Amino acid sequence: MIIDLISDTVTRPSIGMLEAMMNAKVGDDVFKMDPTVTALQEKAATMFGMEDALFFPSGTMANQTAIKLHTQPGDKLICDKYAHVYNYEGGGAAFNSGVTCKLIDGNRGMFSAAQLKEAVSGRSDIHVPYSRLVCIENTTNKGGGACWDFSELEKLQKITKENNLAFHLDGARLFNALVAKNETPQQYGRLFDTISICLSKGLGAPIGSILLASKEDIVKALRIRKLFGGAMRQVGFLAAAGIYALDNHIERLTEDHQKAKEIGDVLASVAYVTKVETIETNIIIFYVDEKIGTDNFIHRMKTKNILLTPMGEGRIRIVTHLDYTDEMHETLVKELKEFSK
Repeated sequence: MIIDLISDTVTRPSIGMLEAMMNAKVGDDVFKMDPTVTALQEKAATMFGMEDALFFPSGTMANQTAIKLHTQPGDKLICDKYAHVYNYEGGGAAFNSGVTCKLIDGNRGMFSAAQLKEAVSGRSDIHVPYSRLVCIENTTNKGGGACWDFSELEKLQKITKENNLAFHLDGARLFNALVAKNETPQQYGRLFDTISICLSKGLGAPIGSILLASKEDIVKALRIRKLFGGAMRQVGFLAAAGIYALDNHIERLTEDHQKAKEIGDVLASVAYVTKVETIETNIIIFYVDEKIGTDNFIHRMKTKNILLTPMGEGRIRIVTHLDYTDEMHETLVKELKEFSK
């Protein structure tokens, strides 16, 4: 038994999802003739109370499309220093859109309205890049699955409006936040100009993300997706998995969150762990004693068929997910308790 906790992207389609995929009605989506893709896009737009949506092969492409949609080369994007769009998208903001990033030193991937106000203040002339876009990530990956306070997001939106800035949400794990904080998609749809949501993380679909926006922006995004090589043909087979995920895999995220907290309790109780960061959703980040070492710990757990991943700066990440069973959970807890220097 392999216990793969590297990410929530390692899940495989369930039997019900596979049946939905195989029974999907498909067409050529480049010509907007795939009925299942259309159904997924309409479903997502309705959920968030936004005008339109567009299906993408990856969350990175959806985010990068949003950045290009809102900026011109030479502009400035504002985000947290932990932001996925800055750290884990291959420098795409610079490569694809020619924009520079203004990094805010927030807390666990989240910054305050006061910090954003400071970031957008100052001179605005030919010597400095124009601020055009603010990106936030919810939940935060490098921040250990942390959830933003919604009232703070409302304050951020007010600042973006006052400064004529676009507001984008990288919502790769947004549904984890919605479940954990008892919030609704419509709340977020009212705040942001664009939102990307991932179907292939906690929701368990094999591939796919969705970009939500106004009808006008989705027309532009369709062109950008084509430019980036993201136009797909009979992709309804994958869209069907997304529809199934939205219908069946949202509420069960509470199970992932509960298991994550139980793992955190075990880690906090053993002597070889020096710190466990606050756990809100399905991501656990912790540190082990320097005498053991991050790489050594990960290697030794791998010999027990338990796969973990380093996050840099001595941090180790565990991510619970749909395919992490109760049996796996019992085994992991046992191994963590019995691990010795």
